[in-house]
Amino acid sequence: MKDELEGSAGGVPEGAEGERRHIAGGASSLVGVPDPELVPRATRRRFTAAYKLKIVLAAEACTKPGEIGEVLRREGLYSSLLTEWRRARDSGALGALEPRQRGPKPPSAERMENAALRRQLERSQADLVTARRVIEVQGNVSALLEELLAKSAPETDEQPPRS
Repeated sequence: MKDELEGSAGGVPEGAEGERRHIAGGASSLVGVPDPELVPRATRRRFTAAYKLKIVLAAEACTKPGEIGEVLRREGLYSSLLTEWRRARDSGALGALEPRQRGPKPPSAERMENAALRRQLERSQADLVTARRVIEVQGNVSALLEELLAKSAPETDEQPPRS
């Protein structure tokens, strides 16, 4: 009797609890159809300056009510983007419509030249310190030689001259 209850007709169902059951002919069995449970990673859209300008001009060409909304729906854009692109265009900077490069800005030519001049100054100052030490040592050597000459000179003066 216990065997009858545990069979496929009743009792414990096959598979784990909460597990999805495979339905024959379901969408997941079709080849080329993506699994609906897996969502591809969203990527941020980037628009070129030419595209932005084209959309702004198309929106300005609209004369009837609702045409701008139609353009935005067709392109999959929000009205805030159109407003932002119009402001960028009106500011006179066409480059403002291009996406900006992110990250730190490269140093200017002036800063690079200043850095090179600072390095050259540091090397020159180090060379100057070395030269001053050499001059100081040469002065000490000269003074020492003068003292040695002065001590040896009286000794040579006291010896009788040879005949």
